[in-house]
Amino acid sequence: MKQRSALSQIVLIGLMAALVFVSSLISIPVPSVIGISRLHLGNIFCLLAGFLLGGWRGGLAAGLGSAIYDMTNPAYISEAPITFINKFMLAFVCGVVASALHASGTGKDGVQGRWFRCIVAAVAGSLTYVVLYLGKALVTDLFFLRTEWETAMIDCGTRAATSLINALIAVTLSVPLYRALGVALRRARLGKFIEGV
Repeated sequence: MKQRSALSQIVLIGLMAALVFVSSLISIPVPSVIGISRLHLGNIFCLLAGFLLGGWRGGLAAGLGSAIYDMTNPAYISEAPITFINKFMLAFVCGVVASALHASGTGKDGVQGRWFRCIVAAVAGSLTYVVLYLGKALVTDLFFLRTEWETAMIDCGTRAATSLINALIAVTLSVPLYRALGVALRRARLGKFIEGV
């Protein structure tokens, strides 16, 4: 029985990593002063991985799916390890906060309380990612590319706008998607395989 459970978790991590990868392909490039940023759907499924699989497993799925996307694109291949860490943290923070809020019963009971806890967890994960992504961009611009401070700030400003739009889209879509999937998985009696369902 223990082997079956471990196999189920590996399959779920792989499935969520594949969804993160495919959703990252759906994107709109946004040029910045240095390089390109993207509006994409990948963060929706990173958050969903955190909700469904919990902190560690959700983080692993989000990190793997995003890093594999980077490795298939010559423009991003060198950033794959950093992307793995940043996207891991996006899902990890979401999953940990969701579990902690659920355990503590923070917010009102009932449907409103569950929605509130999900939104707080999704926002926490998204903001963690935005801070890590902008920190990486700033360090890269200043110390590796040796750009001027003003140029680095303009680049980070463009990236911040793109990242915050991605975060807003991810929070807005991942929470209702998670809630709907939770209902469907419970009805199908598959909730035992999923962390937060």
